[in-house]
Amino acid sequence: MAKTFHLEIIATDGIFFQGETEHLVITAIDGLLGVLPGHEPLVTALPTGELKYMIDGEWHYAAISEGFIQIMPDRAILLADACGPPEEIAMRLADEERIRSEEVARQKQSIREYYETQANLNRTIRRLKESQKHFK
Repeated sequence: MAKTFHLEIIATDGIFFQGETEHLVITAIDGLLGVLPGHEPLVTALPTGELKYMIDGEWHYAAISEGFIQIMPDRAILLADACGPPEEIAMRLADEERIRSEEVARQKQSIREYYETQANLNRTIRRLKESQKHFK
């Protein structure tokens, strides 16, 4: 039996890793998934999480956003939106969350402005109606 299998980790912005590895451990939807050479064929979705893979007895770590993995006995191909060193991905996810939060705040501001405008319009209409009563 082979001691390694071919691993490709591909993100939307390019290939993160491509080469032979001895072992892969990844966070799957239902828990940790370990992959060794000769693994049964499998395709599964992956949540945002971390992974580690072994090359020449040394572990290498990465973080991924949501994606998929296809595992065959002699290879595994992982596709993710983003992949990189854990601290880089954490910063990227934090930045994306900041952008989403700012957008939500802007939308709330817009809603508040809408209600303020509606209140001003209602006051103006009420004043017009009151002033018309005096001219009759």
